[in-house]
Amino acid sequence: MRKSKGLRSRSRYKLKKSIRPSRANPISRKIQVFEDGNKVHIIIDSSIQKGQPHPRFHGKTGKIVGQKGKAYLVGIKDGNKPKELIIRPEHLKLQE
Repeated sequence: MRKSKGLRSRSRYKLKKSIRPSRANPISRKIQVFEDGNKVHIIIDSSIQKGQPHPRFHGKTGKIVGQKGKAYLVGIKDGNKPKELIIRPEHLKLQE
């Protein structure tokens, strides 16, 4: 059987982790709380598929616009078009 040429098989190399942390999914990342207006980096954790944004947004920085259940609405600019992404906190990191 030949190798799949689907979307996810082509983007795996982007999400590789060179050094894995001592704990794969620390609970502190799941219970992060962000306020409206906070700037966040979108860092995809490939070990958690739920609430994961499209790989094209990995490494982008956006602003928290609102909340939708456990996930956050993150406003970014994709080229000239403003977009709102629904992302769980495991894939977000507060910008210092």
